[in-house]
Amino acid sequence: MGAVKRQQVQPGIARWRFALVAVLLCLLALALVLHLARLQVLPEAERGYRFLQDQGRARTIRTEEIAAYRGSIVDRNGELLAVSTPVHSLWANPQLLREASADELRKLAAALEMKPASLAKRLDKYRNKEFMYLRRHLSPERAGEALGLELAGVYSRKEYRRFYPAGEVVAQLLGFTNIDDRGQEGLELAYDDWLTGQPGAQQVVKDLKGRRVQDLATQREARPGRDLRLSIDMRLQYLAYRELKKAVSENGAASGFMVILDTQSGDVLAMANQPSFNPNNRHGVKAAAMRNRALIDQFEPGSTVKPLTVLAALESGRYQPHTQIDTSPGYIRLPGKTLVDHRNYGLMDLTKIITKSSQVGITKIALDLEPNSLRELFYRLGLGEAVGSGFPGEAAGILPSRSRWHPIERANFAFGYGLTVNAVQLAQAYSVLANAGIKRPVSLVLSGDKTEAEPERVVEGPLAEQVTGMLETVIGRGTGKRAAVEGYRVAGKTGTAHKVGSEGYIDNRYRSVFAGFIPADKPRLAAVVVIDDPSRAKYYGGEVAAPVFGSVMAGAMRLLQVPPAELTPAERQLAAQLNERGTKS
Repeated sequence: MGAVKRQQVQPGIARWRFALVAVLLCLLALALVLHLARLQVLPEAERGYRFLQDQGRARTIRTEEIAAYRGSIVDRNGELLAVSTPVHSLWANPQLLREASADELRKLAAALEMKPASLAKRLDKYRNKEFMYLRRHLSPERAGEALGLELAGVYSRKEYRRFYPAGEVVAQLLGFTNIDDRGQEGLELAYDDWLTGQPGAQQVVKDLKGRRVQDLATQREARPGRDLRLSIDMRLQYLAYRELKKAVSENGAASGFMVILDTQSGDVLAMANQPSFNPNNRHGVKAAAMRNRALIDQFEPGSTVKPLTVLAALESGRYQPHTQIDTSPGYIRLPGKTLVDHRNYGLMDLTKIITKSSQVGITKIALDLEPNSLRELFYRLGLGEAVGSGFPGEAAGILPSRSRWHPIERANFAFGYGLTVNAVQLAQAYSVLANAGIKRPVSLVLSGDKTEAEPERVVEGPLAEQVTGMLETVIGRGTGKRAAVEGYRVAGKTGTAHKVGSEGYIDNRYRSVFAGFIPADKPRLAAVVVIDDPSRAKYYGGEVAAPVFGSVMAGAMRLLQVPPAELTPAERQLAAQLNERGTKS
């Protein structure tokens, strides 16, 4: 009997089931498409595409500040005095950086020139923060070395650092900025709003490690600060600084300062101070070295105001340059004090009183004048009020006003005691004499947010010229011989004032002063030199301060190509042509 083969019967699939599954799959695909459409197309859907885009942007798009360039400071000839250079500041998110290995942190510390322990300590201090500076103002090369480690949480920010090419030569006038490039002292502070730019902003895409992937758009352009052009002539500034530093050193003085004014415009051409400091590296600098003494310090001018007293006498109408004053027996007694000349000069006219700087002669003139007439003249010349330079901390000086003046007060006032001035005020007063009675406003800047004041006549021209002639005799045969400049007529006056201590005037401590202008026939420059507390054998203004004036003015005449008085007409014409060519070039 043969084997019976059993056939396997395949169960059939009902068509309705197959159709159901197919419909369900289609519905599922359609639902997925509708969901994607809702997320990416429909704007009003909850947590739709707008929501997702916002979330994406929040995780990848950042707004960064674009640092603004601070305006430069230049001298009158365009020489750079202060300029901002681009640098990089590194910062970190401590919460991310703490995840780096010890070896990576060690390499980062080496790149930043830090000790690993110091870096670890800072990370621990800011462990709950999302921002801390690692190092400010690094060069691009140094910053690139640290960023090249590609550590999570380390970022770079472009900033600017201020640099002063002239260094200590003009440090007190310029001042300096802080690490955020904002003015802190001097003209940097006074014109901070003018110099400071407006930062910009831009959108960028960053990855998870904070690295910039793409620049999207600039939201606001950075606006650079405006440049500031000073009245300073750095040629004269270097010259004044060199001679002043030499004089302070040779005389063992505590400090010194010098101001040079252009008598024709009122511009400050030089303002030097000693001691000084390097504004590019202020580590360990003493505060006294940062002070612009020429504008901030006020002092008793001593005999440098005697010519102004004589000017008041001429204004009164009771005196002429040849008027005789009897100074015998060489001293005069006033209640509380006896004033003494170096010797008994006998009869002296006003010119000789200035030439020999006679205390007795000036005292007799002062006692003969109406008490407040002298103060009123001093005020007209600019003493007792700020010159309006705009410099922070400028001293206005002290010009006392009394309803009743005692004889000794009138005498002291007439030869420079009992009032205080700053060096610029005194230089401006001498500029009035140089300008035949015209007072011009003093200016430190040629461009900036300054207001212009008009020149004004404060003294009659012939009277100022008469005093100028008297001042020339001080240089020719008086106490100011060391201020002479070969080939030029010089007018000036020396001053030596006792310093004030806790118990009054100190017998053996002085302030040496010289004030004058050059050339006396056609004045171009007025200057004041002050040497404070010389400690060597010499201390008179004619011995200590006058030589500085002479040396600086000799160089200034060459630099400015001012022809000497002895030139023939043909030589003068040639010098004028050379000067014109130099100006045009």
